[in-house]
Amino acid sequence: MKKINRKNFIKTAAISTAAVSAGIFTGCSTEQNNNSAAVISNKHYEWKMVTTWPPHFPILGEYADKFAEWIDAMSQGRLKIHVYGGNELVPPLETLDAVSSGVAEMGHGAAYYWAGKAPAAQFFGSVPFGMNAVQVNAWFEFGGGLDLWKELYNDFNLIPFPCGNTGGQMGGWFNKKINSIQDIKGLKMRIPGLGGKVITKAGGSAVLAPAGELYTDLERGVIDALEWIGPYHDYLMGFNKIAKYYYYPGWHEPGSSLELIINKNAFEELPSDLKEIIRVAAGKVNISMLADFESKNTEYYYKILNEGKIKYLPFPKDVLSTFKKLNKEVVDNITSNDAMSKKVYASYKKFQKNISNWYEIAERNYI
Repeated sequence: MKKINRKNFIKTAAISTAAVSAGIFTGCSTEQNNNSAAVISNKHYEWKMVTTWPPHFPILGEYADKFAEWIDAMSQGRLKIHVYGGNELVPPLETLDAVSSGVAEMGHGAAYYWAGKAPAAQFFGSVPFGMNAVQVNAWFEFGGGLDLWKELYNDFNLIPFPCGNTGGQMGGWFNKKINSIQDIKGLKMRIPGLGGKVITKAGGSAVLAPAGELYTDLERGVIDALEWIGPYHDYLMGFNKIAKYYYYPGWHEPGSSLELIINKNAFEELPSDLKEIIRVAAGKVNISMLADFESKNTEYYYKILNEGKIKYLPFPKDVLSTFKKLNKEVVDNITSNDAMSKKVYASYKKFQKNISNWYEIAERNYI
């Protein structure tokens, strides 16, 4: 490791701080202004964004709307994005195809929805017993995760960006108690991604359904259980009115990343400043959405608790240990049959191991 001289480090930091301060108060240098002028054009763009969420859906759809508003403001109206909720332009689970083909220039959703098209996509959504939101963002930005994501999506003519995170989720709503792993057998549960494969391997049936259909499916008995996100959304969706038991932890989604996908051809046609505006807006969504989820889930955790109608129940330890064992079998099967999945998961697992060791020292004692 390169030795860092303390005095030089402090001197460099001071100079950098002064330079940034000067930029704040005096604006960019003449050279920077000239470069900026070279990439700014008066051409206006009107894009479509399709999403996997119902129109203006709390937090998820709302941040798609905010994303469009922020880009409009930062670009001074040069890039306008019309946001379509699921089924307004295309069905929710056809978002990837719509953006890949150019029906829409952008999409917002979750990568594990596309597991049938690209098995490795699941690892960019959420991994059971995997990293939390902060850790997975570190992997994306500084552990090679985003580069691998781009490599995978290049075959679909797409460019991905992390664009939101739900944080840790709940384990789901059930209409029967889960006392042992035997209670999973025959269970029909709405659960996507790798978690769904674990449920199937445990003897249940995983169902993939968009948000707008979940309440009706559970109420009518099409499914026996479902997981969505956490107390805030789940309460607004009314699951507490039609299910008996609310289980934790969300072993299947400890930190679920959401994605912005952009048609590669459309993105490359943009001037450099608009490309950067998109990157900045996606980053703002990524940070703000997680903070919003954490705040509202905390509030509604207590709301459900204090109403006293629903009990929070922990999954039995033997159920979790079995899920963890089955998850390893699921991942081993995927990575042994798909070279890209093997490559992505190797990177993910290495980063998880290292950052978990650091987490044990830096944060575990505070929890």
